[in-house]
Amino acid sequence: MSLFEFFLLALPAVLLTGLSKGGFGGALAGIAVPLMALMVPPKQAAAIMLPILCVADLAGLKKFYGKWDAANLRIMIPGALVGVLIGTLTFEMMSERFIGLLIGGITVGFVLLNLLAGRSPRPPAPAAVGKGSLLSALAGFTSFVTHAGGPPIMMYLLPQQMDKVRYVATINLFFLLTNAVKLVPYGMLGQFSAENLLASLALAPFAVVGVWLGVWLQDKVNHEWFYRIARLGMLATGIQLILQNL
Repeated sequence: MSLFEFFLLALPAVLLTGLSKGGFGGALAGIAVPLMALMVPPKQAAAIMLPILCVADLAGLKKFYGKWDAANLRIMIPGALVGVLIGTLTFEMMSERFIGLLIGGITVGFVLLNLLAGRSPRPPAPAAVGKGSLLSALAGFTSFVTHAGGPPIMMYLLPQQMDKVRYVATINLFFLLTNAVKLVPYGMLGQFSAENLLASLALAPFAVVGVWLGVWLQDKVNHEWFYRIARLGMLATGIQLILQNL
């Protein structure tokens, strides 16, 4: 595949990632690696995307600084670290297709169950140590392998029905810290070749543009539609992961 063809598909993936992180809580970010994996091996796609994700996380930090839910983060961060550790130790053993199918199936199932439950209003769910730790560990693991950590975190946070700014800020800081931690084992595993880093450098500015666009759109979307878009993004991510790995 030519360099032109690579960037033709990679640019929309990176813009979508930035837009998702800037205004929609990472609901669409999980699509980026599967799209890029159509052009390069999945592990190379993940390596190229990791520095871009870090740049996108930093670009959104100023907008959401201090607006996150600290109580939830105290539950989520330790779980994510466990997941990243498991991902590091099993990186060479686990099948990427299996992980993609697993997270895709869980994501689609969650959205469908949520739609059925939506027919009767439910009160906001409280923060829960058990559920939050388990889903955060799953997010850390799948984030390490395929950068598809968004759906498990959304499964945990969406039922809490928190204010959309607090929701996006919490997810932003969660993945900023998780992605920063992932840089170390990715480097140890030899994922950051010169070729991969050059591709990351070329694409990173488009992630920043996407974040700014997402921040602008977030202010134009009401609370109800925000969560509809978030769940639609989850469904699209899950279906894409299943199709990619069948």
